[in-house]
Amino acid sequence: MSKPKTPRALSETEAQAITRNIRISPRKLNLVAGLIRNKPAAQAVATLTFSKRRIALAVKKTLESAIANAENNHQLDVDQLFVKHAEVGKAIVMRRFHARGRGRSAQIEKFFSHLKIVVAEKAAAPSAPVSRSPAPDNTEQKAA
Repeated sequence: MSKPKTPRALSETEAQAITRNIRISPRKLNLVAGLIRNKPAAQAVATLTFSKRRIALAVKKTLESAIANAENNHQLDVDQLFVKHAEVGKAIVMRRFHARGRGRSAQIEKFFSHLKIVVAEKAAAPSAPVSRSPAPDNTEQKAA
């Protein structure tokens, strides 16, 4: 007897891609992730393509993977996708030592990060309800 299947964590209009153990600190990766949050997918890819940051290529690959997952696995419209979440998490820390003067040592920390990108399909904008004229103002100025 097997365990029951885990329900899908995302809604039907969302897809994700995760990259683990990227060799960059979470603070630096979060700066690049902030460039693409809440943007249309095509605009986010263009932003990352022309970014000067070294890590932008890895973020772009993860974003393109999320877009491909949305198209192939969940049959979502690529033209309607936008970046819903771009989460950066802390991973392992490699520690090295650096020889210092007078026989001492110092520690060098090399940080790793996780990146999770969720893309979602924009819902069609509902038609605006017919607006009524504003209610008449019943306040009258009293003469004193």
